[in-house]
Amino acid sequence: MTAEHTSASFDTDAVIDRITRFVAEQTSTAPDTDQDLFATGLANSMFAMQLVVFLEQTYAVTVAGPDLQLSNFRTVKSMAALVGRLQAQPAAGSDV
Repeated sequence: MTAEHTSASFDTDAVIDRITRFVAEQTSTAPDTDQDLFATGLANSMFAMQLVVFLEQTYAVTVAGPDLQLSNFRTVKSMAALVGRLQAQPAAGSDV
């Protein structure tokens, strides 16, 4: 119920578009949003670290601990979902 309200301020399409553009710039290949970047060879462990840094710097989030799972970086959609989840966390614990 409250997730509906927090997701309203989160523009998933814009995040998906920006991540897709970043991956395309880095790999010279525009991925489908649900394409497995690792299975198709577009991404490897080194590129995964670039993705972490990109998401942290672009969206002012910290990817740490259990969020550093390959499943969170496998597709553009999974990265966008991770960003949405991480951006919602501080708001959920704040009364301001």
